[in-house]
Amino acid sequence: MADDRRHAIGRSDGMRTIGIAVVLAVAVAGCAPSTPRTGTPIAGGRVASAILMTPAGRPAGRATIREVAGGLRVTIDARGLPPGLHGAHLHTIGQCLPPDFASAGGHWNPMGMKHGSMNPQGPHAGDLPNLMVGADGRGTLAINLAGASFDSLIDADGAAMVIHADPDDLMTDPSGNSGRRIVCGVLKAL
Repeated sequence: MADDRRHAIGRSDGMRTIGIAVVLAVAVAGCAPSTPRTGTPIAGGRVASAILMTPAGRPAGRATIREVAGGLRVTIDARGLPPGLHGAHLHTIGQCLPPDFASAGGHWNPMGMKHGSMNPQGPHAGDLPNLMVGADGRGTLAINLAGASFDSLIDADGAAMVIHADPDDLMTDPSGNSGRRIVCGVLKAL
């Protein structure tokens, strides 16, 4: 019986020690300086924007890049596009010459990876999820690119946002079999 009582007391002391440790950890965390969560807008963060255009010069929406804690926030608000899924990528050169927008270069890829989030050797930094366009021709996309750098993207030759005719398969190098470039916009720092 004495052994049972000592065992119960030992368990009680152990639980008390764990409780004190939890209280101390919470107190210390409360005193630590707060850091913004990844994706939180940062004061004085830079912004770049692009007017999206078709090869015929018709406006097709806007893309915005914003510095956030831990990377960049990319948003696309597209209009007048064919319904369905469309590959969307950040490209390395800030130039959108019709009819094929080849002047925008390849996907932004500062780390030399392969294309696609499903590719074990990928993705490119500029690979985005597919843009879903509804029956009304409108589509929006918003994503945080963790670790991405504004200075690396908006460099001396600029950058562009490109939307493709077909869905990106998220795997095939170099462009996910996403078809021709149907919309392009030069990203300009604001």
